[in-house]
Amino acid sequence: MSRRDFSERDIHMALDGELPGDERAAYDAWLEANPEMKAKSARYIADRAALRAAFAGVLDEPVPARLRKVVLGEAPARTPASGSRWWLAAAAAAVLAVGGLGGYFAGIGGVGREDEAEDQLAEQAIAAHVVYAAEQRHAVEVPAADKDHLQTWLTNRVGLKLVAPDLTAEGFQLVGGRLLPAGQGKAAMLLYEDAKGERVSLFVTAESAEKAKGTYAVEADGPEAVYWLDKGYGCAVVGSLPRERLAAVAKSAYGQLLAGLNS
Repeated sequence: MSRRDFSERDIHMALDGELPGDERAAYDAWLEANPEMKAKSARYIADRAALRAAFAGVLDEPVPARLRKVVLGEAPARTPASGSRWWLAAAAAAVLAVGGLGGYFAGIGGVGREDEAEDQLAEQAIAAHVVYAAEQRHAVEVPAADKDHLQTWLTNRVGLKLVAPDLTAEGFQLVGGRLLPAGQGKAAMLLYEDAKGERVSLFVTAESAEKAKGTYAVEADGPEAVYWLDKGYGCAVVGSLPRERLAAVAKSAYGQLLAGLNS
């Protein structure tokens, strides 16, 4: 296959899962060769996660019967009154937040729609990592030097007993942490750094009622999340490490976090 020129449109196709598989390697190489477009891709990932978080409560609601019939062609669409078009922007944002028109409409009524709780957790964690791990002066709100206050503050705000895992055995030192929005609630983000400046983050929220675990990546060359949803909380460790090392860091963090929650 001859290599073609990519554009910003392809970034959106890749994020929506619509980029042909045989073009993926060339697309990833194009991103690496174009830092500006790579930065746009990272920003779009963060924007999508923010939209999903903002509309999380609405997305979990059943689709009204009248709208379902319109989408499935069982009833004529009604045009809103002039001056009342604000809902179009909200609907578009909600649709984009779940990953595109095709996936949204295919899932109406529960047909072919997968539970997206773990994807939402992982995408929020990755988006937060992309935004804050790159910051040098403002990566965290509370530094590691004030660890006791950091743990108490995040525990009170998130609603979970949060103990910052000690990852020195894996080569990482705590940088600090911050509070973030997560759906209808809040999330804690703890940031760690190794001697080479490589960073990983731990994203924890008390909003999950699901039970799942796995790995997730939005971009083939981007950060990956190792996540768990269990016992009323969600946790994701995010980084751009080799998969084996990230898994080891995640296992250590998860074990210590769980011990702290149960103590």
